[in-house]
Amino acid sequence: MKQITLFLLILLLLAGCTKEIITPKVEHAKNIHLVKTSFSELPGFSQQNYENFLSNFIHNCQSTKSQHIYKNLCKKALHVTAPKVFLANNFTPYMIVDKAGKNEGLLTGYYEAKIYASLHVSKRYKYPIYATPKDLVVVDLSSIYPELKHYRLRGRIQNNKIVPYFTRKESKFHDLNASVICYCDSKIDKFFLEVQGSGKVLLDDNSSIYIGYDNQNGHKYKSIGKYLAQKGEIPLADVSLQSIRQWLYEHPTRIDEVLNYNKSLVFFSKRDKSATGALGLQLRAKSSIAVDKKYIPLGNMLYLSSNLGNEKLNQIVFAQDTGGAIKGAIRADIFLGSSDEALEVAGKLKSPLKLWLFIPKNKEAK
Repeated sequence: MKQITLFLLILLLLAGCTKEIITPKVEHAKNIHLVKTSFSELPGFSQQNYENFLSNFIHNCQSTKSQHIYKNLCKKALHVTAPKVFLANNFTPYMIVDKAGKNEGLLTGYYEAKIYASLHVSKRYKYPIYATPKDLVVVDLSSIYPELKHYRLRGRIQNNKIVPYFTRKESKFHDLNASVICYCDSKIDKFFLEVQGSGKVLLDDNSSIYIGYDNQNGHKYKSIGKYLAQKGEIPLADVSLQSIRQWLYEHPTRIDEVLNYNKSLVFFSKRDKSATGALGLQLRAKSSIAVDKKYIPLGNMLYLSSNLGNEKLNQIVFAQDTGGAIKGAIRADIFLGSSDEALEVAGKLKSPLKLWLFIPKNKEAK
């Protein structure tokens, strides 16, 4: 008890004696500390495009999870004529502070990938992009163990027992009980498609389809960038999508070794629109972020302060996606779109991050 009290006192000293630390309701966040803040303290807040905020808020409210969080505010937003007033009158910003008392984390970026593929296997198009296997078992234990709400056990049945599903490497030596959406022409592009989570498939008949994350084999995501750094191939400070891709092209005999280090394998489904996140909504550039939903449930509205290249990025954003590499309370991956510029910026983005959670005033802890 003394340790907890001391920790809170330290936080108060760091945040200022007038700051209030709260434990938010479960639908907003858990396992984090929040420090009450004013709008005037948010960096660059006065320069926000409030019309864009309102449009993005209404878009976010198309999700049932968002409707559960904001309830009547979703309906109220449809009739708003003064977005800035609506925001100020109905929400309070709270800075996110992790358990160690830090208020700074990491921002990375992602984009909508593009790959070249065919509906038929051939000498060129030979790398299958799978739909979710029919024998993939997903066990949800939350009804028995509520503390495991955000965990899923994935595997397959073998001799009446659940065993781990095939790893990335193993999948090449087994006929997966899964349909093939298409066959692409590059195992490297396929890998980065899995990392991004969604993409546009340019087919050899000049048509195109959209695909997005549907499931995963149950093995934890492991960074091949860190693997290459540990092997002394790329300095850790220089690791980026571009440097990894370049290294793979220059070392073709080691591609499988490096890619198979990440045992996680992503399965896809066809989509009727571009870049759809885990919330089921079409992602919007510089508005949609991926978060660790163990700390920030999907559907929440936040304020983000970081750097985008050489520019300051202060933006109202929405938690609409997740990712295997997104771990921690102050951690976000911002969607940057589908352009070549988006790929270039996203591949190199690693910036210090501060996050604030917007909580409706009628749900603030008393």
